[in-house]
Amino acid sequence: MKTAVLISGRGSNLQALIDAQAEPGWPAEIVLVISNEPGAKGLDRAEAAGIAAAVINHRDFDGREPFDRAMTEAIETSGAAFVCLAGFMRLLSDGFIDHWHDRLINIHPSLLPAYKGLDVQQRVVDAGETEAGCTVHFVRPEMDTGPIILQARVPVLPDDDADTLAARILLQEHVIYPQALRLIAEGRVTVEDERVLMNSTDVRRQT
Repeated sequence: MKTAVLISGRGSNLQALIDAQAEPGWPAEIVLVISNEPGAKGLDRAEAAGIAAAVINHRDFDGREPFDRAMTEAIETSGAAFVCLAGFMRLLSDGFIDHWHDRLINIHPSLLPAYKGLDVQQRVVDAGETEAGCTVHFVRPEMDTGPIILQARVPVLPDDDADTLAARILLQEHVIYPQALRLIAEGRVTVEDERVLMNSTDVRRQT
């Protein structure tokens, strides 16, 4: 399954996907990395892996729709039929999301539907939660919604701050994002009535 990855920054989840595709029999191939930020370190990760990379700077466009159309054109020209958001820090237009319906996934550093949006880890710590985690989900027009594919849980320790908690969650992001992409590429994920169904009994959700 040819895949494009959209980034804005360091690309650590991109690297997890790159590392995973080196495994024998991996069913997905990253054919394009797009960054909206010219200086994103994730571009260096793509170059090091021999993956085509492009900068499509949102500042060069008059609004979200023309920017998103440019991304769709680049993605489709690359031959990619699936899109992963990996630290992509722009809100996408409804048109883009609808065009890539059930072909667009994101990873979010909370146990959705709890703690949508930004500054998640600080909000979790401030709320005195004992558990946090991350979620891979299909993207829908409303932010941080959509059918959930996989989640991983981590404890919130008594001495945690936002940074230490974020680091613990990130380790799990690097586990479940490649796993989710693999399940989709192998045809083991379907969406019915906005719920994800796994078509194999040996699929285990992370705990």
